[in-house]
Amino acid sequence: MPLSQLDASEMVERVPRDSRAHSPSKANRKIKSNSKKLGIAPGPAGPFDPSFLLTKLSVGKSRHEYLADETVFSQGDSANAVFYIESGKVKLTVVSKSGKEAVIAHLSETSFFGEGCLAGQPLRISTANILQQSSLVRIEKKAMIGLLQREPVFAEQFLVHMLSRNIRLEADLVDHLFNSSEKRLARLLLLMANFGQESKPIPVIAKISQEALAEMIGTTRSRVSFFLNRFRELGFIDYNADGMNVNSSLVSVVLHD
Repeated sequence: MPLSQLDASEMVERVPRDSRAHSPSKANRKIKSNSKKLGIAPGPAGPFDPSFLLTKLSVGKSRHEYLADETVFSQGDSANAVFYIESGKVKLTVVSKSGKEAVIAHLSETSFFGEGCLAGQPLRISTANILQQSSLVRIEKKAMIGLLQREPVFAEQFLVHMLSRNIRLEADLVDHLFNSSEKRLARLLLLMANFGQESKPIPVIAKISQEALAEMIGTTRSRVSFFLNRFRELGFIDYNADGMNVNSSLVSVVLHD
């Protein structure tokens, strides 16, 4: 569809420039109060750092280095291990019987995936591909179950970690079903920038292609380009040598009806 024919519901209301200026405390309060509307679940009381406990595993664990575009496992493979991302990014996708592919999630470092095997899943229901050079830890199913049984604190935090991710995925589905592509893009950028997480500042998003963003929200590259230009004009985002800087004021796009 030509950009000139975009429906009005796909456009964001312009925000006066002076309304973007807020004190840090006001901005932080607004971030906290609006986090739930983005589908961000509260995390554990303390930081979840499983890397230390994973060093206690002497058997059933291996570390692998992957290059971009490599496949960790494919849909239909045997589900016999859990993976932990030490560094890098992983994309999870599913393919229908008709051959249509859909992106489930983009996962960054400190994330687990492949945990379905712990609940008796015999085969992988998705494909895991490497988005950028990554270091992954593979934990065999038996070893992971043993660690969860021996370390109750780790087990509790792992459960909260996985439930929080599932809440995020449910919110992604609702977002995809009911929101415009512009709102979906704004929400995605905020989540990629760790919006609403008190323990981390809103950082710069590393370079990501418009094609990848379009794939993640289910729209075309031309629409993503159009909306990114609009966000930049309104001061919601900016670009530098490291990537894209996301301003917390971008949340106004998500909350705007």
